[in-house]
Amino acid sequence: MLGFRILGPLEVLDDDRPIRLGGPNQRAALAILLLSANRVVSVERLANDLYAGAPPVTAVTQVQRQISELRKLLGPTAIETRSPGYLVHVEPGQLDLDLFERWAHEATQALDRGDAEAAQDMLTRALDLWRGAPLADLTYESFAQTAIARLDELRLTVLERRFDAQIELGRHHDALAELEALVWTHPLRERLRSQLMLALYRAGRQAEALDVYRKTRETLVSEFGIEPSKELRELERRILTHDPTLDARVGEPRVPTHPSRTLLVVPSADAHLDTLLSIGEPLTRTEERELIIARLVADASELAAAAAVLNARCAAMPVVARGAAFTALEPERDIVRLATNYDVELVLLDEHSRADIDAVAMYSPADVAVLHGAGLESGEGVFVPFGGTANDWAALELGAWLAASLRETLRLIGTAADPSRGRRDASRLLADASLAVQRVVGVAAEPLLVEPDEDALAAAVRPATIVVTGAGRQVVLNQHGGPPVLLVHRGTRPGGLAPRDSWTRFSWSLEG
Repeated sequence: MLGFRILGPLEVLDDDRPIRLGGPNQRAALAILLLSANRVVSVERLANDLYAGAPPVTAVTQVQRQISELRKLLGPTAIETRSPGYLVHVEPGQLDLDLFERWAHEATQALDRGDAEAAQDMLTRALDLWRGAPLADLTYESFAQTAIARLDELRLTVLERRFDAQIELGRHHDALAELEALVWTHPLRERLRSQLMLALYRAGRQAEALDVYRKTRETLVSEFGIEPSKELRELERRILTHDPTLDARVGEPRVPTHPSRTLLVVPSADAHLDTLLSIGEPLTRTEERELIIARLVADASELAAAAAVLNARCAAMPVVARGAAFTALEPERDIVRLATNYDVELVLLDEHSRADIDAVAMYSPADVAVLHGAGLESGEGVFVPFGGTANDWAALELGAWLAASLRETLRLIGTAADPSRGRRDASRLLADASLAVQRVVGVAAEPLLVEPDEDALAAAVRPATIVVTGAGRQVVLNQHGGPPVLLVHRGTRPGGLAPRDSWTRFSWSLEG
């Protein structure tokens, strides 16, 4: 049986014997298919990814040639032709990433029921699958950047779970050296800092544990002007008081804990803060979500005024909120850093942002939503134009989340039938999407079919309270005083509707 490996350089094994793959384009084509294993990848997307968004006129022919060569190496049935592209068949256990995720999930279940020994063994086994940097031979390919970022974060998350197991087993000394090294390389990741504090405390080094908190706070305040999270502040308090619940209780089932999910709001100016918060604040009312508001100013002379506005706004909010104001010469880099280090699931920007939004969307682990138009006013619900793309699913997640928070009707828009082209309407697709959000978030959606042209879509969404749509649509839906529009770029972390124990981006299935 073939084995596919992407947790390191791309590799294919045939009964443990490496198969010699061809040149860079052939390897890239296989990697693109494996990153969407058992799902169809269109020829258009393959061409765009292989040629960094600038495919030549011969791109389709080149894609076909690469697939043909791969079939000669892997066998005629490994890659199926299925409209509008190709699909690589991967059985359970054939792909190292699949094994990694499965073992990590099983280890988390073991940890939650109190079997930290089994959890540590399984997590170590999962981490041993890594042979170096993911897709190391494709590091500089543009299509691989998001996938590599996702896989790096996934590995770091599993390392954090293994530290949980080691600390619960009383093996905090074993964890300390690796924790200290990771804190050095990821200085703003609060989860690692909290684990280091707990490991030091259990090793009888209370003063050092408190010093980690002090340095963490100094780093966060100097970098972003922001205080540590509620969880980290609470851990400091418990260490100071020698809280007996910090002591290890090996073998006892534990109540699963999950870090608060975070919404990051980055207004381009004070004038746009309330507009973004009209969307951001309702989204934090459900579950345990925290709100971070960051003002990235171009000049230090603006800093004091921006901080004063933020502090007053955060203090007056009915939800947990932290504020940060700092100068940013490259705002997109700082936005991505915040999103990466604070377990952010959604970055909310406005259309006037100084940041390069395409760069933020490419490198952010979180979904990125950009608001076009004014804030929310009364309307007839949250409208989501839906065609089933990856960004559309991200928009559906956000739209359902927003509809639930605002107690608004969720309306899904699809194309009407076109008999002249033999095309049926999109009602089946909308029904699948509606069933998915009903199952997970408890929001029923109403279908709305419109003619497949920009004018019809613009007319259909005019009564909306807000339109939430996947990035990539060409039509500007809020022209001529239309409703506000959120353009959503899919990130790599589990989104707002993903199960709490999701390890990677939650992928909706139209077949399950």
